[in-house]
Amino acid sequence: MKKIIVIGGGAAGMLAAIAAAEAGADVLLLEKNEKLGKKIYITGKGRCNVTNACDTEDLLKNVVTNRRFLYSALYAFTNLQTMEFFEECGVPLKVERGERVFPVSDKSSDVINGLVKRLKQAGVTIKLNTTVNKVCVEGGSVTGVELQSGERLSGDACIVATGGLSYASTGSTGDGYTFAKLCGHTVTDCYPSLVGLKITEPFAKELEGLSLKNVTLKAVQGKKVLYDGFGELLFTADGISGPLVLSASAAVTDKLQQGEVRVLLDLKPALSKEELDARILRDFEEAKNKQFRNALDKLLPQRLIRVIIGLCGIPEEKQVNSVTKQERAVLVDVLKGIELHIKKTGGFNEAVITRGGISVKEVNPSTMESKLTKGLYFAGEVLDVDALTGGYNLQIAWSTGYLAGGCAAEEV
Repeated sequence: MKKIIVIGGGAAGMLAAIAAAEAGADVLLLEKNEKLGKKIYITGKGRCNVTNACDTEDLLKNVVTNRRFLYSALYAFTNLQTMEFFEECGVPLKVERGERVFPVSDKSSDVINGLVKRLKQAGVTIKLNTTVNKVCVEGGSVTGVELQSGERLSGDACIVATGGLSYASTGSTGDGYTFAKLCGHTVTDCYPSLVGLKITEPFAKELEGLSLKNVTLKAVQGKKVLYDGFGELLFTADGISGPLVLSASAAVTDKLQQGEVRVLLDLKPALSKEELDARILRDFEEAKNKQFRNALDKLLPQRLIRVIIGLCGIPEEKQVNSVTKQERAVLVDVLKGIELHIKKTGGFNEAVITRGGISVKEVNPSTMESKLTKGLYFAGEVLDVDALTGGYNLQIAWSTGYLAGGCAAEEV
């Protein structure tokens, strides 16, 4: 029986180990943490958005970086197969808004327990608190790994599934990039992605904790639209976050070095400017004896009113019945396009995933095997692939892990 060593006990690593063992290989899973799946535990706010139940083609459309590279992997182990897999592991699932798939229990720990149970059933040997120093290569082929302790473990193939740089506390500290570079691989520039954005506008602090639903966000650089989406946004002490912003960050994170990026927020995307003006006129008619600052309650959350008044420049104590048509037009323009200036993204410790990683040009997309070193495979976030929020990134981990594990077992 041939031996396969998997480095990293996260989503991709566990799936790779299971696939390899169930294909008949002797598998050793090495994890430097005290337990498996530390990052899975915190995904989806502790609920774990396992995958997305959309068509595979739609899933591919949500991949931001190197979509074509993932074609084989996402068809080799589809989102539907992922759902069947977890049901078989004793983790019943449910589909929520946006086709997002979660465990019925809403507990990410159930997902991890299901994976650990399957690992044990498959006969995978698990070594925790074990840090790998490097992958050993002789004559262009993998021979095993060297541990931080100096001990060498022999193996016929090695699967690197060490994650990226996001949430370093979970063990994602870029180890896999080092292993890959030592084997001659190129690692592209890495950035935090699916992360909050920091803005220059001081009113963010005033709005901290305010959530806005059903708004449109457009990110632009010069005349180029980088992102245009609809959803929920949350103000933080120094910027914006929430599902809509995380998705937008995937489009802007590597563009900030190239020039200013602005965000335009449409607070009333369901209404045209004319319809919004008519709505404001109706509200003003009902509040014609009130001051301007007291006439926006039906239109906006209370905490946002003072900021909007400041942006449109209409005196807050002005009587509503004396607000001019021109002033109303300015108010409409502000509500349909609040302009925010992005100064930077949040750091890796706030980011859901890493943009960048091991160049996919040097990896066989049909097997996940290195084109440079025989018996060396890569899976998951360590690769230069990433997607939007909604379960897509975990599906990439499951699919690439499954493909790497199965192909490694078959090859050796």
